Amino acid sequence: MSSKNTTDTATPPSPRRLGQRILRALAIVIALVAALVLLGALGFRWHLGRSLATLDGDVTIPGLAAPVTIERDTLGVPTIRGQNRIDVARGLGFLHGQERFFQMDLIRRQAAGELSELVGAAAMNIDRRIRQHRFRSRAQDIIAALDRQDRQLFDAYVEGVNSGLEALDAPPFEYMALRTDPVPWRAEDCMLAVFSMYLDLQGNGGQRERDYGIAHDVLPPALYTFLTPPGTSWDAPIDGELFETLPIPTPEDLDSTIQQVEEPKAASFNFGSDSEDIRTHDVASDDVLGLASFFGVGDRATHPADILAVGSNNWAVAGTHTAHGGALLADDMHLGHDVPNIWYRASFVFPDPDGSGRERKVTGVTLPGVMVIVAGSNGEVAWGFTNSYGDWTDLVELEIDPQDPEVYFTPDGPRRFERFQEVIRAGDGPDETLEIVETIWGPVWDTDHQGQQRALRWVAHDQRAANLVLQELETASDVDQAIEIANRIGSPAQNFVVADHTGRIGWTIMGPMPRRYGHDGRLPSSWADGQRGWNGWLEPDEYPRVVDPVSGRIWTANSRVVGGEMYALLGDGGYDLGARAQQIRNGLLKLEQATEEDLLAIQLDDRAIFLERWQRLVLEVLTPEAIAEDSRRGDFRQQVEAWGGHASIDSVAYRLVRGFRAVLHQQVLESLTAPCREADDRFRYFRLGQYEAPLWSLVQEQPRHLLNPEFGSWQEQFLATIDRLLDELLANGGALESKTWGDRNQVRIRHPLSRFAPFASRWLDMPTTPLPGDSHMPRVQGNRNGASERLVVSPGRESEGIFHMPTGQSGHPLSPFYRNGHQAWMEGQPTSFLPGETTYTLTLSPN
Repeated sequence: MSSKNTTDTATPPSPRRLGQRILRALAIVIALVAALVLLGALGFRWHLGRSLATLDGDVTIPGLAAPVTIERDTLGVPTIRGQNRIDVARGLGFLHGQERFFQMDLIRRQAAGELSELVGAAAMNIDRRIRQHRFRSRAQDIIAALDRQDRQLFDAYVEGVNSGLEALDAPPFEYMALRTDPVPWRAEDCMLAVFSMYLDLQGNGGQRERDYGIAHDVLPPALYTFLTPPGTSWDAPIDGELFETLPIPTPEDLDSTIQQVEEPKAASFNFGSDSEDIRTHDVASDDVLGLASFFGVGDRATHPADILAVGSNNWAVAGTHTAHGGALLADDMHLGHDVPNIWYRASFVFPDPDGSGRERKVTGVTLPGVMVIVAGSNGEVAWGFTNSYGDWTDLVELEIDPQDPEVYFTPDGPRRFERFQEVIRAGDGPDETLEIVETIWGPVWDTDHQGQQRALRWVAHDQRAANLVLQELETASDVDQAIEIANRIGSPAQNFVVADHTGRIGWTIMGPMPRRYGHDGRLPSSWADGQRGWNGWLEPDEYPRVVDPVSGRIWTANSRVVGGEMYALLGDGGYDLGARAQQIRNGLLKLEQATEEDLLAIQLDDRAIFLERWQRLVLEVLTPEAIAEDSRRGDFRQQVEAWGGHASIDSVAYRLVRGFRAVLHQQVLESLTAPCREADDRFRYFRLGQYEAPLWSLVQEQPRHLLNPEFGSWQEQFLATIDRLLDELLANGGALESKTWGDRNQVRIRHPLSRFAPFASRWLDMPTTPLPGDSHMPRVQGNRNGASERLVVSPGRESEGIFHMPTGQSGHPLSPFYRNGHQAWMEGQPTSFLPGETTYTLTLSPN
């Protein structure tokens, strides 16, 4: 009998069963990865949530005299109730510290030139430039000089900020991203917040004086005068005084000028119609992480047509011209758009300090870092601002002792330069010691095109530049009292417009005004012989004022507000074209029974009145003969004929007409001023502001001797402008009919961190959205500039008032108040000026 040896072997799995096993394994791996990702996301969210502000309950903080109640509405707008104003300041500080501390940190560091310590060497060039002003030292000096009452208010606010920061379960999320810890707030930092506004609103470093000086030295007198008019026919001052239109210089006036423009140096601008909106400062080349644009200290583009004035609109209507008989105030401040918004809304409730026992309620916007209502209403007086654009800086030519370069001459004899050492700390690199050289007038600032050293005299360098007088407006009772207070306020000089509960209205300048003598401040000059300079400061009764005008209306929009002696006091620091102010004025004069909604409608007015004559010019240029030469011109004309008269998002015509004017400006005026660029490549003619007057005069009269030598006729130049614009718009494909204004005017409102962490943009930024509006109309809107708020209010009728602003109250993306006010701002919805129904209540109790 034979046996057979067998070996036990497993039956191999079928391909189907093997595939199922692999799929099960993959599913397990995917599930594990998903679980880990989910756990990581939940952990990340939990950690971020630890830095959210406390909305409800009871928190004990030191320093309070009595409990403070904070009631938030659905938008997160707090009503802060305290038994005295100092406790209210401590409560506001607590809120700012909880919801806006990172924003405050950036503001103080930008003003102090200390960004590098937080974000690294990428910000070093910005810090070097800003450190020239030594603002931290100046802020410390101001704080040291405060009286006891003001110091108590500062200390309460500062302690409140730090209490709010400490009460968070984790530091604000930005510090986790930057891998650093926040530095506590200090009293001097409040003044640095004020200096940050100086940098934003006046911080051009004497650029205009420099450009005027170059043009004055290089161009023949007749051409210089023609190209630098003080104003235009668009001016709309409230006192009605207009400047004459200047004549075009003749060939005989110009002598050698024709030879100068025959070899023009092309301006190094990008004249693309899709270039971004800018504010005219000088740090663009130093901006690595978007920080300069975030703080408003850097050029945001290179196109003169895209400049949006750093300023605002505001106006007032006397009670004699309103439906309810109360005076109305409207205010929309135009600043850079960022997340969070620059303003933090609040309402203060406290016993009147006059001892009467009545309750004061003050509502408006605050600047995180400062403990006062910046613009708003106290029930008896409402106030708002626009940037004045008076002349608050001078470039002083230094006369150096030829025997000793460390000595310069002054009216009191020779003086030695002072030298200060400033250490700039970089978080990711070595420290740098910067030497600042100063004169009695200010820091040694630059050297002109002829090698002349100059110092910068700026209001911001004086101790009166910043103070707490703005807080007195919280208890002002009428127009006269508010105006007197405004004249004593330490802040960048603003057009201060006020309305009171009796129906009266007024205008003045808020902020220090120098008493200039011997010169008008337009050109750099030597002050060594004592014949020119500043002789102290104007007293309140010397300030320009307009109270209860016959028209019953007051309006300001960054252009010239007054003429005559008042204009001479203000000077010209870069007034905007008057088209916006004129459109506002004309709208107001049509209203005899004005309401809050009427004034909001003017704020949202996007009619392109300024460009109407340019639209007619384009149609005149595009003759049948011109169209026969290039069929694209026919499409161009067809679009321009469909002129809707608005800067609306669906308008192709608006974009085309706007672009035509912008490119023509470069071809005409940059050619005429090319010798200035040859003398100093920092020269920018468009910074001088009023170029619409010479440009339009040239376009209308078409003088042969001032034609750009690149062209044989003005008609040829006009057509070349249209062709260049067409080339540019069609370069990336798409039909001309798709090139709408909304395609160009995409509003991008971003958090500073997303600028160098794009993956976080969807989470941190507002949605990119096309919006109507532009410069030279009431609804000012650019890619990253526009209305930072809109308010309309009648003092005593605050419940009927209107307010909205971009983004939201909170700086934390997990907060319900991060973006919940944004839609109303985009759509221009008339939401309430006063806080709404209470949704959250927090009590701060003394320990």
